[in-house]
Amino acid sequence: MTQRQFEITKAATFDAAHYLTEGPEDRPYRRLHGHSFRVEASVRGAADGPVGWVADLADLDSDLRAAAGELDHGLLNDTPGLERPTLETLCAWFADRLAARYPGLSRITVSRPTLGESCTLTLG
Repeated sequence: MTQRQFEITKAATFDAAHYLTEGPEDRPYRRLHGHSFRVEASVRGAADGPVGWVADLADLDSDLRAAAGELDHGLLNDTPGLERPTLETLCAWFADRLAARYPGLSRITVSRPTLGESCTLTLG
C-alpha cells in the first residue's frame, strides 16, 4: 500500500502598492496604485512524525504571515526581487522565503480578490 499524501494550506493577506514600467503606455498598471493581496502556501507530504502531520500549521501560519508582513503597506518595487512586481514574481518571492523550511512546499498562490485575479506557482 502506498503512503497517503496530504496537502495542507495556510493563507495570509497584505496590502501594498506597485507599478509596472513595461507594457502599453495607456495601461493603468503603469501608474502607482495599490491592492489587497492574499497569499496561500501549500505543503504536501505524508502525515509523519510523532504528531502525524505534514507540517505544523502554526509554524506555516507564522512564517507566511512574517513574509507577508515584509511587504505589507510598502511599495513592492522597492523590495529586492520584486522590482517587477507581477503576480508571478510575487509567487516566486514567497516560495523563496518558505522552501528551505518546508521541503514539501507544493504551491504558492497570490491573488487580488477584488479583481478576481490569481497566479499559482506549482513546485515539486
